[in-house]
Amino acid sequence: MKVLNIIGAVAGAIFRLVAAIAVVYLIYQGAGICYDYGYRIFTESAVSTGEGRTVTVTVTENMSPMEIGELFEKRGLVRDAKLFTLQYYLSEYFKDVGPGTFELNTAMTAEEMMAAMVVEKEDTEDSEDSEDSDSSDGTGTAGQGDDAEDPMEPEDTQESGPEGAEG
Repeated sequence: MKVLNIIGAVAGAIFRLVAAIAVVYLIYQGAGICYDYGYRIFTESAVSTGEGRTVTVTVTENMSPMEIGELFEKRGLVRDAKLFTLQYYLSEYFKDVGPGTFELNTAMTAEEMMAAMVVEKEDTEDSEDSEDSDSSDGTGTAGQGDDAEDPMEPEDTQESGPEGAEG
């Protein structure tokens, strides 16, 4: 009986050790993949160097960023549709990219492609919104400044109150 208990304990210990090694290995591999993707989001180069090849693509209004990335991957404009989707969401052009037919080149980076896909109509609407915002910002800033000062005044009063009470 003691021999079976010893064998069971040794087998259990070996199993736990193998499981721990497997978990560490999977975490290590996952971290490597995450790092690679994170690095590539900001440093991905163009598919080709030099002049590249010009490709005409049509982006419709109902296309998701992932569908755009898949289209670009099929046309040879990007290497990885998922990476393009992440780059799109992290791009400064996130709100400005719109539907249309675009002349893109394989020598362009994803950022350059998104810049080329900015729709001018949305820019003018954004400009109008900005002008409206500017006039409301003048009013809103004063209101926000007052709101921002009100919480500070009680804090200042509270701070001076205890100091005044102590001193």
